[in-house]
Amino acid sequence: MDTELFPRPRTEVAPGAVHLPDWLDASRQHELLEACREWARPPAGLRSVRTPGGGTMTARQVCLGWHWYPYAYARTVVDGDGAPVKPFPEWLGELGRSAVRDAFGAPSPTAGSAPRVTSPPYDIALINFYDGDARMGMHRDSDEKSDDPVVSLSLGDTCVFRFGNTETRTKPYTDVELRSGDLFVFGGPSRLAYHGVPKVYPDTAPPELGLAGRLNITLRVSGR
Repeated sequence: MDTELFPRPRTEVAPGAVHLPDWLDASRQHELLEACREWARPPAGLRSVRTPGGGTMTARQVCLGWHWYPYAYARTVVDGDGAPVKPFPEWLGELGRSAVRDAFGAPSPTAGSAPRVTSPPYDIALINFYDGDARMGMHRDSDEKSDDPVVSLSLGDTCVFRFGNTETRTKPYTDVELRSGDLFVFGGPSRLAYHGVPKVYPDTAPPELGLAGRLNITLRVSGR
């Protein structure tokens, strides 16, 4: 949508979970997309992730810094071509730190809900590509040894992002519409909340971006 009757506001979806619409401007979205295209090239490129039960995730993935596979981290693509994982760039870490500052630097609407505002050493990126049929089931980001906030950046098609609770994959949860350029950060009491993507809306990406599908860049602190 080119214009908004009412601008989308910053929203605290749950204690420690913040949605900042339009956080990435058009220029930064283009820069990040071009970087993702380079990272997706082999070796250690975009792959389909196989689960221990024999299934395959519908969103394809490439990792930086540490390679994630269900449910651990390695320095090589142990479930793919075996190549060393691509390095995590410092500029991407600074982007993550800026996201945390913007999300939690101001007093939170819910007293005591915001995680501590520090400069965490981001060193993992999980980049997921969704076509129109891809989904992501409810899960927790619990394979890290750090409780620093998770930073999630969206490019391309709009999706429904389902943000739940820390106890169960089922209700209560909140559905949030994430568009290209949006930022979502979750930490503190929401760091281990279940979350997923039940729906992607095809052909909703900004035409000038030149992306068919959705990219989600998730930044984490390994604590390793």
